[in-house]
Amino acid sequence: MRKILGVIPARYASSRFPGKPLAKIGARTMIEWTYRNASRSSTLSELVVATDDQRIHEVVIGFGGKSVLTSPDHPSGTDRIIEVAEKFSDFNVIVNIQGDEPGIEPELIDGVASLKASHLEWTMSTAAVPLLDPTHAIDPNRVKVIIDQNGKAIYFSRSLIPSQFKATVPLYRHLGIYGYDREFLLKYNSLPKSNLEESESLEQLRAIEAGYGIGVFLAKEAGLSVDTPEDLEIVIQDFKKKGLVT
Repeated sequence: MRKILGVIPARYASSRFPGKPLAKIGARTMIEWTYRNASRSSTLSELVVATDDQRIHEVVIGFGGKSVLTSPDHPSGTDRIIEVAEKFSDFNVIVNIQGDEPGIEPELIDGVASLKASHLEWTMSTAAVPLLDPTHAIDPNRVKVIIDQNGKAIYFSRSLIPSQFKATVPLYRHLGIYGYDREFLLKYNSLPKSNLEESESLEQLRAIEAGYGIGVFLAKEAGLSVDTPEDLEIVIQDFKKKGLVT
């Protein structure tokens, strides 16, 4: 049986929203909401927060979660995940769960984790949703993905793909959650940065250009993520409508 570790990277020093993981949504911090929802996943063997900040670490321990203090020098969340993967050697699959999605559905985590665990031919898995809003299709901040008939990613781009030049075909928006084979993750940084990765500013293209497969789980809808204080207010109002906070 494959053991699956869920990791939520969380850092305090966000340029657009400093202290974001500790922002309050009702009586709970955002990192607590994310952790509690992720912990409802039926596929994860264990769940930890990976942070370089003592304040976040103490908050997670305080609400009964598990936290690992990591180096403050990591340039990306993936690097933070790699440090944790090095410490948890008895796991086969590592799932990178974004810490800024307090309403994340456990079914999304289950889908990505199960896809990776059941497809040994793919070194990674991720998720996507149908992209129905035409304004989102041309928004470079909403990453698009083309998927083949077997559910494997062909390409990711900030541009509109496919072009719809002669036919209208379904569009898919990529969601920032990843499952990795642990052994592949540990050697990820040894892969050279690719031209496609640099051009699109999309880290996952390094794996594709190197010839590795990424399976894509199709989710029903995307959750709300928090990048700015304005996004937080939208999430708070959404939680109020759902009766989660008052």
